[in-house]
Amino acid sequence: MTSPEAGSSISKALTPAWFAAASEYVADAAQRSVLFLDVMRQRGNAYREHAAKTAPNVLNFECELVTDGRTLQRPVNYALVRIIPPAGMQISHSARPFVIVDPRAGHGPGIGGFKADSEIGMAMRAGHPCYFIGFLPEPVPGQTIADVARAEAEFLAEVIRRHPQADGKPCVIGNCQAGWAVMMLAALRPELFGPIIIAGSPLSYWDGVRGKYPMRYSGGLLGGSWLTALTSDLGAGKFDGAYLVQNFESQNPANTYWSKQYNLYSKIDTEAERYLSFERWWGGHVNLNAEEIQFIVDELFIGNNLAAGRITTDDGTAIDLRSIRSPIVVFCSKGDNITPPSQALGWILDLYDSVDQIRSYGQTIVYSVHDEAGHLGIFVSAGIARKQYSEFSDNIDLIDTLPPGLYEATFTKRASDAPNSDLVTGDWVMRCEARTLDDIRAFGGNDAEDERRFATAARVSEVNLALYRAYLQPAVRAFANPVLAEWMRQCHPLRLQYELFSDANPFMAPVKALAEQVKAERKPVSGDNPFLALQEKISQQIVGGLDAWRDAVENMAERTFLAVYGSPVLQAACGIDRQIDQRSLRKAAKSPLYQQLVEKRIAELRAAITTGGVRECMVRAALYIGMARGGVDERSFEIIRRMRLASTSNQRLTLAQFKQLVREQFFMLLIDREAALAAIPQLLPDDAEARRTALAAIQEVASASGALAGEAAERMRRIAGLFEGGKPRLARVEARAQNK
Repeated sequence: MTSPEAGSSISKALTPAWFAAASEYVADAAQRSVLFLDVMRQRGNAYREHAAKTAPNVLNFECELVTDGRTLQRPVNYALVRIIPPAGMQISHSARPFVIVDPRAGHGPGIGGFKADSEIGMAMRAGHPCYFIGFLPEPVPGQTIADVARAEAEFLAEVIRRHPQADGKPCVIGNCQAGWAVMMLAALRPELFGPIIIAGSPLSYWDGVRGKYPMRYSGGLLGGSWLTALTSDLGAGKFDGAYLVQNFESQNPANTYWSKQYNLYSKIDTEAERYLSFERWWGGHVNLNAEEIQFIVDELFIGNNLAAGRITTDDGTAIDLRSIRSPIVVFCSKGDNITPPSQALGWILDLYDSVDQIRSYGQTIVYSVHDEAGHLGIFVSAGIARKQYSEFSDNIDLIDTLPPGLYEATFTKRASDAPNSDLVTGDWVMRCEARTLDDIRAFGGNDAEDERRFATAARVSEVNLALYRAYLQPAVRAFANPVLAEWMRQCHPLRLQYELFSDANPFMAPVKALAEQVKAERKPVSGDNPFLALQEKISQQIVGGLDAWRDAVENMAERTFLAVYGSPVLQAACGIDRQIDQRSLRKAAKSPLYQQLVEKRIAELRAAITTGGVRECMVRAALYIGMARGGVDERSFEIIRRMRLASTSNQRLTLAQFKQLVREQFFMLLIDREAALAAIPQLLPDDAEARRTALAAIQEVASASGALAGEAAERMRRIAGLFEGGKPRLARVEARAQNK
């Protein structure tokens, strides 16, 4: 029985204002539902139209075909296109070209130029010619990953041929799965590459942190790559990329099953265009040959063989990432559950024992870690494009000429009152700060037990794949045929969700007319409607429930993987020795011959310390001061760039020559700092005015990012003493002659 007080509360709630709010909300919800259904219809139609194209892509820029990979000696379904700059956009003929390579990981090409504020857009705004490497939905029969690498090498050679006046080799951006492909090619053909930017690319597939990033357990929980082979066989030799997309979606069920659709529904008046634009790419599934996907899963996802140098080409050449001679920029995010920082950066620990070893290979590695962007945000976020990619594009020559070592790229908002703010081209100031391998280890990684577990999973995968090929594959291949494979592809749930809501479904016929009527009578609910707030609250609870379900599933998956592959019995059966550090086994081997070459080069540089002139002295001095600050600011490099370009044509160094000069002087300081500094006075000209001019230039470069202090100021004073005092060159030469 209801109490008088409760009855009074109910009667107060059931006021005319309450009924008005409810009526307004119901009308709005009904209108939104119709408009939402119409957007689903448009999405389905766009999917069908996109799939019917010969070369579908989502590029937001006009382009022209340069090289069709199907015409090469070893044909592939890849192509090189030139991006045509929009009207009014100035491209410099001397600027290095940018080549963007999109991932073939289930979706079609174009995400690197998905919108104006994108990797392609930012590169062109910085004045760089742009090219794009994309692919067709269907692979050429028989093409392999090696064939794709050969084709991309020919593409890059063509870009270089087209830009003989460029101030450097092409900067190549590899997104996600394209990142490891670019790194492999750069190791085999280093002469084709300028700086390399790998964004959201997993190169160390086993690494991670417990309680996070469970996707790395997938291969082991499925029993290895035999399921990949089965899927390819059922596909009549092709692997449906929709399965890869489905795997990505399973990592975030709240977004997949609710948030993405709810966001559209709740913002139906403003969100439709953005939603449809993204879905055109998300639903553009492509296929891979069985040989391609099997290589990827066996060698990379489960085998984790890339950084260890255990992958070889078809002619037996080992792929050693230490052979890369171009600077490598790694861009990743802590919010990325597909490629977390440990997987994006762990390969560095597999290849090198220290920063000095990185330097001994002449390698420059720059990493930048976003705090919260998801995997797709790394490629599609306009905010990230305007910040990170804009700065990478504006400062690519700075990255190219950095002394060898390990750096982190940091970005600070440009302030109008900051020192020399006129030297900054964008809204952010990029600084490359020196780091050590401990900074990489801080992102987390496996302990010895985890390494044994993943090594065991890899062995189990090999066994299961061999069993499948011996006993099941012949029967599956006899059963499968192209007709069945195509039927399976069309019935995939990810494809059906587009098809069922398109105009091909007769039940959707009245939706378009009904939506037009709703738009004519549209009256959105007021923002303060209490039922709208209730709707948001329910949505948050649904998201929370789905997130809790995901966390429970991921926790169970991790515990299962750790328990199964942590079994001493299974490890022993797989030949995993518990007394051996498995990570040490997958570290890239060291070559005694290479160490001999390093020692020979050190001797050559030591002998060259006392050779050169004022240019060598200026670079040596600037590096000496900069080493105390632990990094370099883009403002300092901009001054150097202007000085270099202001030189007379017969004295001007090319960027490659300047880079070589910087590296030589940097190594001289590392080898014998005191000897390198002591040699400065005898290398300077006799003209006191020339020495003062050079010293002033050094002072300008060193203080471009702010006044010198502490150790840097002390080093500047020491350099001033070397430039202003000591015997001039002529006196040194005479002294040597007398000693002889």
